[in-house]
Amino acid sequence: MEKINLKNDIKTFGKQVKTFPSGISEAFDELIKKTGDCAGERNYYGISYIENNNMIYNVFAEEKQEGEAEKFNYKTFTIKSGEYFTETLKNWRTQTNCIKDIFNEMMQDNRVDKTTPAIEWYKNDEEMLCMIKAK
Repeated sequence: MEKINLKNDIKTFGKQVKTFPSGISEAFDELIKKTGDCAGERNYYGISYIENNNMIYNVFAEEKQEGEAEKFNYKTFTIKSGEYFTETLKNWRTQTNCIKDIFNEMMQDNRVDKTTPAIEWYKNDEEMLCMIKAK
């Protein structure tokens, strides 16, 4: 695992994927269509956590302008600044089935904060970072 430091909070907007995992691609497609920006032009995130023994998965886009969440009628989420442990996944589109395994392995490390969400940062159509906040 590598470490990165997010110097500033990242304001995002998006929605929960109610049909997880089958609806992830459609939810991202909807978000990309509404913003008009593909990955690489705007940062996109998959943010997940466990609630009442259920996986909650959300798709989010980085806010470029104040008020975009309201404009598109989405909820907001702030990715907090600080240190994150990361694993890079190249050619992620052909390897989506192993993302959960990467996060499971990362969660075994005592240096990660297991109370924070797991973050998938889709940097572009080829590269994605799996991220968990450091303690």
